[in-house]
Amino acid sequence: PVLLRDDEDTFKILIATDIHLGYLEKDPVRGNDTFVTFNEILDHAQKNEVDFVLLGGDLFHENKPSRKTVHSCLESLRKYCMGDRPVQFEILSDQAVNFHYSKFPWVNYQDVNLNISIPIFSIHGNHDDPTGADALCALDILSCAGLLNHFGRSSSVEKIDISPILLRKGSTKIALYGLGAIPDERLYRMFVNKQVTMLRPKEDEDSWFNLFVIHQNRSKHGTTNYIPEQFLDDFINLVVWGHEHECKIAPCQNEQQCFYVSQPGSSVVTSLSPGEAAKKHIGLLHVRGKKMKMQKIALETVRTFHIEDIVLADHPDLFNPDNPKVTQAIQAFCMEKVELMLDNAERERLGNPRQPEKPLIRLRVDYTGGFEPFSIHRFSQKYMDRVANPKDIIHFFRHREQKEKNDSDLNFGKLVSRPASEGMTLRVEDLVKQYFQTAEKKVQLSLLTERGMGEAVQEFVDKEEKDAIEELVKFQLEKTQRFLKERRTDAEEEKIDEEVRKFRESRKKNTEEEDEEVREAMTRARAHRSEDAVLVAASSDEEFMDTGMKGTGDSDDGLPATLSRGRARGRARGARGQNSTARGSSRRGRGSTSQESATSSRTYKPVSVPAKNMSIMDGRLSIGP
Repeated sequence: PVLLRDDEDTFKILIATDIHLGYLEKDPVRGNDTFVTFNEILDHAQKNEVDFVLLGGDLFHENKPSRKTVHSCLESLRKYCMGDRPVQFEILSDQAVNFHYSKFPWVNYQDVNLNISIPIFSIHGNHDDPTGADALCALDILSCAGLLNHFGRSSSVEKIDISPILLRKGSTKIALYGLGAIPDERLYRMFVNKQVTMLRPKEDEDSWFNLFVIHQNRSKHGTTNYIPEQFLDDFINLVVWGHEHECKIAPCQNEQQCFYVSQPGSSVVTSLSPGEAAKKHIGLLHVRGKKMKMQKIALETVRTFHIEDIVLADHPDLFNPDNPKVTQAIQAFCMEKVELMLDNAERERLGNPRQPEKPLIRLRVDYTGGFEPFSIHRFSQKYMDRVANPKDIIHFFRHREQKEKNDSDLNFGKLVSRPASEGMTLRVEDLVKQYFQTAEKKVQLSLLTERGMGEAVQEFVDKEEKDAIEELVKFQLEKTQRFLKERRTDAEEEKIDEEVRKFRESRKKNTEEEDEEVREAMTRARAHRSEDAVLVAASSDEEFMDTGMKGTGDSDDGLPATLSRGRARGRARGARGQNSTARGSSRRGRGSTSQESATSSRTYKPVSVPAKNMSIMDGRLSIGP
C-alpha cells in the first residue's frame, strides 16, 4: 500500500498489545514463545526507526511475573531501546501531570542519566494491573528503571479525568490519551453517570490528532461487562483497543462516532479458540497532520495454530451410536483430521523458517446424539513429538438441550450453537454470587452481600491479598452494628433479623456505596499486610527500604522535532566521554527551556464523555491515500 512519506512531520509509531510475557513459561515446548516474539516486535521497531512504541496493556501474563520473565523483559528492552539514535519529537504537556504517579515524572528519553533511542509508552492491562498497599504493578518496575513510560493510570472510582500527553514532531501534533484496565462493570457505570472526562488542549484543539489507548472488553460479555464504542468521545481520531486477542488491526470506522478503531490482538495464543487462529500482526502507524496510515506487519515467530470443529451427528453414514465399535471409528476419523491439520501446518511453516516447529492443534468434537467420547489421554500419546499441545488436542462437548415448559416439546431454536466451555470466561465473583443465590436458605448470606464477598474472594485468589475476606467481613459487620445502634433496635432476635435484612437489601441496591465498602475493606487488608511486612523486617534487624514508587512513568516521548534544535536539557552528555558532535544533538534536557516553559502551563478544558449513543457526524478523520 502507498504509505505516507517519511519526513520531519510524520510520526512513525509501532502498535502492539497483549504480549503476555511469561505465558506458560514452564512449558518445555512453549515456554519461550512470548520472549521470542517480544524480541521480534522490538526488532521491527528498531529496523523501522519508529519514533516510539505504543503498547495497549497486558505486557505481562501474571500480575506478579517471575524473576525469569522480568529478567527476559529487561534484557530485551535494554538491547533494542537504548542507543544513540536521537528522538525526533517533543512533549508539550505538563509531564508532572502525565506521570504524577511516578517519582520520576518525566519521559525516560529526557532523563540525563539514560540513553534511550526508542521510547515505549504503555498502559496496564487486567493481567498486570496495580495491586497491593502501594498500588504498584510490574510496569512500575520498568518505569522506575527508566526502560518504559507507564501512563493512563487512574486510582479514583468516583471520577476519571484523562489528561493527554501532547506530542509534536514538526507540524504534526498528537494528543495521546490512555486508560489502563478497570473492571468493565465499574467503568460502564462511570460512563453512564458521566464520571469520565477527557481533557482537550484549549489552543487549536482541532489541530491535534487524538489517539486513545484502552484495555477493556470490546465484545459484549454481559449487560454491562463491556464498553460500547459509543461511550467514547467523537473528537477521537483513532482508538487502539487492547484486551481482545483476535487480530483486527486494520482500522475500521465507527459510523456513529466517526472515529476509527484498531484492534491489534495478542502476539501469542493463550486460548485454543477460533479468534486466536487469525494471523497475528502488529501495526506500523504513520501520522502526518490529521491523516494516518496503518501498515500491517505479520509476526513470523508466532507458533501456528489450527482449529476445526466436527459434529458427529452430521455424519450418520459414518457413525451409528448403536454400533458397538462406533467409538473406535470416531477415534480413527479424528486421527485423519489431525493428520490433515498437521500437513497444513507443515506446509505453512516451510515458507517461514522462524516459525516454531511444533504447531498448536485443536479439534473440537460435538458428540451430541448418544455418542461416547474416547480416551483423550491415549489419543494424545500418539502426538507427543509432533504437536505443542498434545494433552488438549481434542475437546469433547455436547449441546445442552433446553426444553419448553411442555417437557414433551423440544425447541430446537434454543439449542446452544457453540461449545459451552469455549470462549467463556468464568470469573471468581460470578461463581461466588451464583453459589450463594442457588444455595439452600440455611447457608445463604443474611448479613454480607454476594457482590462484596465476590470482590473479596477475587482479591484473595487473583491478587493474593490474604486478609481481603477477613477485612470485608469485619467492615460489613461493623457497619451493620452501627446501623442497629442508630436505629435503637429492640433486643429481640426477630426484629434484629428483620432490620439486618432491610439494611442488607438497601446496600445491595446502592451499588456505589457497596463499591466504597469493598474499596475500604481492601485498603484495610493492604495496610494490614504492610504492617506485617514492617514487623517482619524489624524482627530480622534488617533495614526495610520503601522506595515509595507509586504509580508509573506515564509518558510519551518528548524531544525536539528536528536535530537542529538539539535535545536541550541544560546538561551536556559529553561528561560520559562521548563526543557531543558524534551524537548529533547530544544535549537532552528536562530543564526549563523557553519552549518547555511556555508549554508546561498549558491549560485544558473538560469534555464530558457522552453517556448515551450519539450520532455526531462532524470531525471526520481524513485518511491518507
